[in-house]
Amino acid sequence: MLSNKRAKELVNKYGTPLFVYSKDIILDKINELRENFLEKHDNTEAVYAGKAFLCKEMCRILKRENMSLDVVSGGELYTAMSVEFPENKIYFHGNNKTIEEIKTGVEYGVNFIVDNENELNNLIQITDNLNKKINILFRVSPGVEAHTHKYIITGNVDSKFGFQLNDYLLKVLKKAINSNTLNFMGFHFHIGSQLFDVSPYIEAIKKITEYAKRIKKELNYDIKILDVGGGFGIKYTDETEPKINFFTDKIMETVQNEFKSKELIIPKILIEPGRWLIGKAGMTLYKIGTIKEIPDVRKYVSVDGGMTDNIRPALYGSNYDAVVFNDLDKNEIEKITLAGKCCESGDILIKDIELPKLKTNDIIGVLSTGAYCYSMSSNYNKLPKPAVVMINGSEDKLIIKRQSYEKMIEDEL
Repeated sequence: MLSNKRAKELVNKYGTPLFVYSKDIILDKINELRENFLEKHDNTEAVYAGKAFLCKEMCRILKRENMSLDVVSGGELYTAMSVEFPENKIYFHGNNKTIEEIKTGVEYGVNFIVDNENELNNLIQITDNLNKKINILFRVSPGVEAHTHKYIITGNVDSKFGFQLNDYLLKVLKKAINSNTLNFMGFHFHIGSQLFDVSPYIEAIKKITEYAKRIKKELNYDIKILDVGGGFGIKYTDETEPKINFFTDKIMETVQNEFKSKELIIPKILIEPGRWLIGKAGMTLYKIGTIKEIPDVRKYVSVDGGMTDNIRPALYGSNYDAVVFNDLDKNEIEKITLAGKCCESGDILIKDIELPKLKTNDIIGVLSTGAYCYSMSSNYNKLPKPAVVMINGSEDKLIIKRQSYEKMIEDEL
C-alpha cells in the first residue's frame, strides 16, 4: 500500500499518528461486490455498514459508486445527509433510536430497521403526524451461534438486538402491516463479525424461511426483502481471507432453495459489508518514541498513539500486523511489544511481534486499521484525534483534519 518514500512524505506533510486510506483498495472492493454479487445475482443490494468508518468523503465515494449505506445513529445519518446521500439508499439501524433520530430519518425518507415494539410505536406516531410513508424491516435474532469474539456475536438468543422468531413478533407484525404509513418489507439479521464460516448464515436463512412460511399462512403476507447483514471476515495477521462470493454464492443458493421449496416469493437479498470493504484499505502511521527493554522479560517500543486511535486490541484482544518504513537492517530482527502512550497498562497495540530493530523517530505502520479504529477513537488522556488522509495513485488528500487542543475543548464551559 505504501513505499518507504511515500510513508515518509505523508508523515512529513501531515504528521503522526496518521490514518491513511487507499481509494484504489476501496474501489477494488466495490468492484468485487459488483462482479461477484450485484451483477452475478438478480434482485440484490450491497449496503455499506457505516459504523466501520464514516466521514463525508466516504459518503461521497459510496454515492458516486451507487452503493447503499447503513447508519446507526443521528450523527451517521447527518453525515450522509450533508452530502445529499439518496434517502432511499439509507438503512437506519439501532436498538434505541431517540425520538429526534426517528423524526429526522422519517423527514429525510430513509428505510428503517425496526429493533423493538417501542420503536415501532414511535414510528407509527411520527409518520402519522408527518403524513409520511416509509419502508421498514424488522431486525430478528435467529438464535444462531457465530464462532467469533463474544462481544461481536449479535444473532444469538441472548442479545440486545432484535426480535425473536415467535408469537410475540407475529403480533407486532400485524400492527406494522395494518399501519397506513409503514410499508413492512421484510427481515434483517446480523449474526456476528469477523466470520470465516458460511454455515451460520445458512442456518439463519433456514430459520427465517420457516417463519416467512408462517407469516404467509397466518397473515397472508410475503416478505419482499431479506437483509442477511455483514460480518464477513478479513485478514489481520495469519487468517485466510475468502472472496465475497465464498459467502454470497451459498447465501443466494440457500435463499433460492428454501423459499422455492416452501412456495414463497423469493425476496430481494441485501448484504452489509463494512469491515470487509474498508478494513484493509486503512493503515495507521506512527512515530517511535520511548524504547524500554526489561532484561529477560520484554522490550517495549512505544508509539505516539495507541488505544485512543485503536481500542480493539484492548477491547477485543484483536491482533494486528505491522511494517517499518525506514531503511533498516532487515537481517537484525528482534521481538518487541508495540505499546501506546496512554496511561493504561492495557494500551498495547501488538504483543510479541518480530520486526527489524527499531530506534526513536522511526516510522511504523499498523496494517488493516481501516475498520473500527478511527470510528471508535476517543480523547482519553486528552489526546487529540489523528488526521485522516485518502491516497489515490500518486495523489493524497486530507479528508479529516487533525484535532487541535483548541477543538478538543471548545465545547467545554
